[in-house]
Amino acid sequence: MIALPNECYYQIFNNPRLNHKNLFSCALVNRQWCRVIIPILWSEPKRHFKDIRLIRIFLLTLNSEEQDLLISFKINFPNYPKPLFEYTNYITSVTYDLYNGVRNWLRYERYKIENELVNAVVGSLTEMFLRTSKNLKHLDFNDSICDPILLDYLYENTTITSMYIFTDFKSKAIGGLLKILYKNFTLTSLTLSSVKFGFEG
Repeated sequence: MIALPNECYYQIFNNPRLNHKNLFSCALVNRQWCRVIIPILWSEPKRHFKDIRLIRIFLLTLNSEEQDLLISFKINFPNYPKPLFEYTNYITSVTYDLYNGVRNWLRYERYKIENELVNAVVGSLTEMFLRTSKNLKHLDFNDSICDPILLDYLYENTTITSMYIFTDFKSKAIGGLLKILYKNFTLTSLTLSSVKFGFEG
């Protein structure tokens, strides 16, 4: 039996006609297929950000610095073994559905849903994505989650090509974001949205 190189398997499994359910089944065939398929499955989670199981996996990936941001909120972190794969390495797009996923997870864990808590968890997860995702291309976020660590990660990032930022244009983070935008050479699309001012541009 002739073994195909991984590049051939990647072309086969990256076919858009294969849905996630079929790909997941293929990933169970053997280790080689699994190593090829996992990055494909995790590159575009999109609507799956709403799934609390995904949020649990993301929380397991936080480092101590990112966990420290949540200490004052008395978050109980999942006590599961670390995942076999560093799934967040493969994510290319973080959408606003992350906020819905965090709310779903907080509701399931019976926390009181407050904007400050949601923003804190999303902020920690966003920092983790910026730290771990090697091919992150698109990022949605609310400027209220910006802190010095997140701004540093954004400043150092060289892969993001598009951002969608929700802002009230009064945030303390605006100055830091402007500095990042001035320095960023990879960004080709920027959308600023403000419900407060009815503005999008």
